[in-house]
Amino acid sequence: MSIEDIEPAQDTLPAPQKTSSRPGVLRAEVWLTVHTRQAQLLIHGRKGTRLKPTIVGLLGFAERLRVIWDGARADDPWADWWLIKVCDAIEATRACIVAHMAELDRLLAVPGTGMEVTLVESQRPARTRLQFANPYAYQGAQLLSQYDALACRVLTANRIGLLDNATRNDVLTDCARKLRAIYMIPRSYRFTGVDRSALLAGKGTIRTACWTMGEVPDAVLHGERLPALAPRKSGAPANTATI
Repeated sequence: MSIEDIEPAQDTLPAPQKTSSRPGVLRAEVWLTVHTRQAQLLIHGRKGTRLKPTIVGLLGFAERLRVIWDGARADDPWADWWLIKVCDAIEATRACIVAHMAELDRLLAVPGTGMEVTLVESQRPARTRLQFANPYAYQGAQLLSQYDALACRVLTANRIGLLDNATRNDVLTDCARKLRAIYMIPRSYRFTGVDRSALLAGKGTIRTACWTMGEVPDAVLHGERLPALAPRKSGAPANTATI
């Protein structure tokens, strides 16, 4: 048999597979877990009645924030202002909660008593799936989770006699009031249909917009102070009613 009679070896590597031009849509699941009744009540809030005022919960806060986020995308300076208000309020309340937690952690770490204390927790914690359209809604959820952790510390300290009832109620009520105030901020926002360029140029219905929403601070209007987290600017948001 000559060399010419030998067939060449076949390539055994698999044929290259076609790949997609880009990865698919990114997905993630976010769940909020709370152990205390105090925190759970702030998830859904409460509908107002003739005798009781409305309490806006986390979910209502997130829904109304969506309108502001769309306004910020349309370069509405009032939307930027309202996002700054939300951000500032969240940071201030977080600092208050963290300070209370640090104080309680020192209180619960009682030296020389031979006691080992674990925090109270629910045997069936409430879990809520979160699907929000902007990061500030998730920050509101993070703050609620911190409040829940604070409530567990407060209730533990009260249960073992390290915190009296009056102080327990004061801490829980004060921080809950701050959270409710944050969740109420978006309710005062209205989309005016006036963007930053129109307001700077004095065009359009700026008089009505300013009468409705107030004067935009110069630093916000001129872009010197903007929300830390903001959407990419685009055209007017779809399906958004104007005043």
